[in-house]
Amino acid sequence: MNPQAKLVFTLSLLLGTTLTISSNHWITAWAGLEINTLAILPMISKSHHPRAIEAATKYFLTQATASALVLFSSMNNAWHTGQWDITQLTHPMSCLILTSAIAMKLGLAPFHFWFPEVLQGSPLITGLLLSTVMKFPPMTLLFMTSHSLNPSLLTLMAILSTALGGWMGLNQTQIRKILAFSSISHLGWMAMIISYSPKLTLLNFYLYAMMTATVFLTLNSIKVSKLSILMTTWTKIPSLNAMLLLTLLSLAGLPPLTGFLPKWLIIQELTKQDMIFAAMTISMLSLLSLFFYLRLAYCATITLPPHTSNHMKQWHTSKPTSTSIAILAVMSTTLLPISPMIYAMV
Repeated sequence: MNPQAKLVFTLSLLLGTTLTISSNHWITAWAGLEINTLAILPMISKSHHPRAIEAATKYFLTQATASALVLFSSMNNAWHTGQWDITQLTHPMSCLILTSAIAMKLGLAPFHFWFPEVLQGSPLITGLLLSTVMKFPPMTLLFMTSHSLNPSLLTLMAILSTALGGWMGLNQTQIRKILAFSSISHLGWMAMIISYSPKLTLLNFYLYAMMTATVFLTLNSIKVSKLSILMTTWTKIPSLNAMLLLTLLSLAGLPPLTGFLPKWLIIQELTKQDMIFAAMTISMLSLLSLFFYLRLAYCATITLPPHTSNHMKQWHTSKPTSTSIAILAVMSTTLLPISPMIYAMV
């Protein structure tokens, strides 16, 4: 892609995200979401491959529908209450429509079907943007309206997202699709707690974005897109593969890694709210995700596939690992001991 075009699209992404997260009025928030959508589309379709064009088309149609629903819910609320302020969403029908719209924007079940297909058709760096940066504006809207939304509906969608994210990721061989279902599963945890502790949702999102960025940047560095290639990369940068193993286990939420912190705090908060059954259900469903994280980790570091066909071992690269990957990898695995300080900061 032309560097000038890339700069324009990147600046548009920053502008759209900033506009949405800093606005109090529904129209400016909607405008920011639209700028974001239009900026990411050329990044998805830049390879001109039919799969990339298909992914861009699916993304555009889904996001346009979700944006229309956001606008419709805000207009409906303004019609009944006279309020355009985001925090003043009080009309029940508007709240229901907005929940559906944001679920569609984020890829929460049952509006999740577009996300794995779009991620599969995108380059790894664009996939990283779709999994983290593009989810931040809808997450801030969810944060600002969390007091008005229906907790029972969000809990149902959260359990469904965690179940489907874990279940549908089990038989995947494409790494981008596995990470898409991982994202759906993590969003389930965030939706579960948003009505009771919105700050905890944001903490979960920040840590998820950090760990996902580490995984995507590592995979981009070793040029891997499916499990069969991942199995042969352990000779390429052994130290990076070892950190990929730990980051994947952190994404799974295993102690004593960073990813255990948000799950621990969410289960603790759900217990305080007397939602023992919901806490037990979501904890058991996260074991499904644990299986495919372990599968990825196993393929990344431990062994070659157990069959006799010859695999071309890759040359050990002399290219140094980027500083950003090193910093993110360390933070993705070692922040649990300072969790009281992190929680106090949020």
